[in-house]
Amino acid sequence: MNEKRKIERLKKNNEVTITIVSDGETNSKGKVVLGHSMDVSVMGTKIQVNYFLPVDSLLKIDFTFKDLYNKITAIGRVKWIKTIFGDESYEAGVEFVNLSPEEIEKQVNYISNEC
Repeated sequence: MNEKRKIERLKKNNEVTITIVSDGETNSKGKVVLGHSMDVSVMGTKIQVNYFLPVDSLLKIDFTFKDLYNKITAIGRVKWIKTIFGDESYEAGVEFVNLSPEEIEKQVNYISNEC
């Protein structure tokens, strides 16, 4: 299958720490969830978590790469969610929003060097 995407993507799994900024439910605001990122680009990422994140949830995502110099924090909005295993494992597509030019540059450099 040919890759149709024009933006480079980092396919490696990396640990992420997700803080729920807003999900429409006041009881989830501030909740911290651990997970993994997959298929990261400067536009967004796919994440795997063990907590259901409703579409349009606003998240703060802290990426932990092998090289701590390249730690990246991004704000993203859940665009889709898919159940992987019962109510224990989910994959979600997250689109980054309000990423600073410095964070974009860090991410582009890291992804380019790892691909």
